[in-house]
Amino acid sequence: MNWQEVVENPSLQNLPFKIELNERGQIIMNAVKLNHSAYQIEIALLMKSVRQDGKILAECAVWTPKGTKSADIAWFSSERWKKVKGKVEADVAPEVCVEVLSISNTDNEMKEKRKLYFEQGAKEVWICDEYGKMSFYNSKRKIKASGLFPEFPDKIEI
Repeated sequence: MNWQEVVENPSLQNLPFKIELNERGQIIMNAVKLNHSAYQIEIALLMKSVRQDGKILAECAVWTPKGTKSADIAWFSSERWKKVKGKVEADVAPEVCVEVLSISNTDNEMKEKRKLYFEQGAKEVWICDEYGKMSFYNSKRKIKASGLFPEFPDKIEI
């Protein structure tokens, strides 16, 4: 199965799960708690308050060699957004990909997703843990704060 087929499949519409594809085209679903959604919205609102340029997306589908991954929140520069606008999935990652951890996420899964996002052109990957603590990464290492959103807090309150 590819991402176009997932998007067009009526039985996969309006599910209360985050959907991704693995490298074999199999659907991966992760159930999320209410706090997960609250963190997503809060992060997006905070990003918008810091920078008005670019485009912020929720559940942004990013093509990778290991299947389509879905960043919980993503920020595209205006220039990069023009390259992907209207597509089913982004063939180039947004500059910032944010993952809000779910109970089912593992450290290895997050390391793999960071690697895949960076391979597709992400500049930063942010991780929000179950308590709202933010971790920021560039392609080389964990960083103290975002270079693209330097005012962004390291703790989110919901």
